Amino acid sequence: MISTCNQAIINRFASLTDWVDELAGVPDQDWSAPIAEGKASIAGIVAHLTQWDRYLIRTAVPDALQRQGVVFPEFDSFNDQAYAYARSGVTKPQLIEQFHSTRLELCKLLESIGDESLERPITANGTALCPHTGTPYSLIYITEEFIEHDVHHQSQIKGAAQSQSNG
Repeated sequence: MISTCNQAIINRFASLTDWVDELAGVPDQDWSAPIAEGKASIAGIVAHLTQWDRYLIRTAVPDALQRQGVVFPEFDSFNDQAYAYARSGVTKPQLIEQFHSTRLELCKLLESIGDESLERPITANGTALCPHTGTPYSLIYITEEFIEHDVHHQSQIKGAAQSQSNG
């Protein structure tokens, strides 16, 4: 069992799969086109979100559970790998399913480790406190940051969709 507060955070993180599932209705030309000049496509963003979830499952959570600091990869090259994958011929249904299953796997992992592990202070790239809030890093705090990250991309995609429908 985990606390109601931590469960609510994980539920919010899991609920973002509903929004990605809705992207199945995006026309293929919009799915693959950059959302703005110099930006990724919707496909690239979904691949990017999936890649970060995989990183959390395979590296960040295990490192935190072993009481090691979490070290995030260099963002640009890591993200470029996801964007390249999105252009590799993977289909829209495949990308959406990969995001969906990976996000739910990550949420189940977070639920399984318990409050102590979720809330234990850790370092992120050698830093104990978030530079923006002063809050100690923990897996649950990092999960909240990834929710904000997802919402940022959700807003980008919604903004692009509005521009395309008005354009």
